[in-house]
Amino acid sequence: MTPARRTGTAAGVLLLLLALLTAFVAVRHGAPLPGDPALHRWPLDHRPPVAVAAARAVTATGTGVFPYVLAVVAGLIAGRDSVRRRYAVAGALAVLLLGQAVRYGLMAVVARPRPAALDWATTASGHSFPSGHTATSALTAGLLIWGVLLRSRLSAARFTVALIALWAVAVGLSRVYLGVHWASDVLGGWLFAALWLCLASLATAPYVRALRTNPSDVPEDPAAPAPTQLP
Repeated sequence: MTPARRTGTAAGVLLLLLALLTAFVAVRHGAPLPGDPALHRWPLDHRPPVAVAAARAVTATGTGVFPYVLAVVAGLIAGRDSVRRRYAVAGALAVLLLGQAVRYGLMAVVARPRPAALDWATTASGHSFPSGHTATSALTAGLLIWGVLLRSRLSAARFTVALIALWAVAVGLSRVYLGVHWASDVLGGWLFAALWLCLASLATAPYVRALRTNPSDVPEDPAAPAPTQLP
């Protein structure tokens, strides 16, 4: 199976899972799904001040300007030269911004209420499904991993990739720990981000191949005129 076919298959599976989860949330009119209440109650009894402060610090990295800065970093890593870096930065930002627009649309359609505000250990706004911080950090992590793997083999960058993935997971879990999202919101954010990254990979495959190519590896056009020789 070719990489494009594998990505397409993964996108199909992710779309089905996200559609099913969204349908379950919608038909229950936003009520917690099985497992949500238990996973929501546990943090309420295990929130010492130090852990809350750490969770707030982690969760803050999943919103605001920080993810967009990281998307720029991903593009700078991906490009081999100044021209391709500019294209890669523009592409990474486009993937993140378009993903955010689609996510906002999905949130508005589902309009799921958040858990009770009395349980919150941080501020929050807007609808609950899918989790915005979770989706944003997962999209950003995917872009960073893409940039790293364009320039390094997985075997050499395994530790870096693991750290990036752990950051995105930590942001998602912090939303449940702080009481502002149900666990199913976070799952929805991860599914949405993974699906969007698969679709972006399929749409940008020709451009990514160009980013991988070393200019010195491209054969010269025999029909091209010879360069002018200085006397």
